[in-house]
Amino acid sequence: MENIIIFGTIIGIHLLALISPGPDFVMAIKNSLQYSRKTGMWTAVGFGLGIAVHISYCLAGLALIISKSIIVFNGIKLLGAGYLIYIGIKSILSRASVIKVEEFQQKQNITAGQAIRMGFLTNILNPKATLFFLGLFTLVINPQTPKIIIGVSSLVMVINTIIWFSLVATFFTQKKVQNIFSRFQGIFNKTFGGLLIVLGIKIALSRK
Repeated sequence: MENIIIFGTIIGIHLLALISPGPDFVMAIKNSLQYSRKTGMWTAVGFGLGIAVHISYCLAGLALIISKSIIVFNGIKLLGAGYLIYIGIKSILSRASVIKVEEFQQKQNITAGQAIRMGFLTNILNPKATLFFLGLFTLVINPQTPKIIIGVSSLVMVINTIIWFSLVATFFTQKKVQNIFSRFQGIFNKTFGGLLIVLGIKIALSRK
C-alpha cells in the first residue's frame, strides 16, 4: 500500500507540473501554431526524451550518493525539498498568463527530427527540470524502494509528458480550449503550488 501511495504521489505531482505553463508549454504551442499540429506532437516526443534523460541521471546520481554518504544525500534532499517549496510558493503567488494564438504566424513546416530536437533541447537545457526531479525522487529513493516502482513511475512520467503536450498541440489552438484554460489557470497554479509545498515539507521531514 505504501508503494502505491508513493507511486500515486509522484504521478500526481508530475501531472500538475505538466499543467503549469513553462518553457515546454510555450514551445509546444509555438511549434503547433507556427508549423503544424503534427510538428507540435513530434515536439512533445522530444520533451519526453528530455524527461527520460533527467530521470536517468537523477536516479543514477541519487543511488550512488546513497551508497556512499547518507550525510551528502540528506543535504541534497533538503536542497531539493527547499526548491520544491520555493517553486510552490512562486506558483501560488504567480498571476495567470495568457498565450494568444495571434502572436504566432504560420511558417513552412519542419521535419519530425527537427521538431524532436527542438523539444529535447528545450527540456534538457532547463535547469529547473533537474531540480524538480531531484527533489521529487528524494521522496522515493532509499535502499528499500522496489526498483519496479521507480521504473514504472519513470516510464509513466515520460508517457504522460508526451500525451499531455500532444494534447496541447492538438487542442490549445482552438479558441474555446484556450479560453477555458486561461479561466482556470489561476486555480491550477495555486493547486500545483500548494501540493509542491506539502511535498517539499514531507521530503524535508522524512527520515531515509
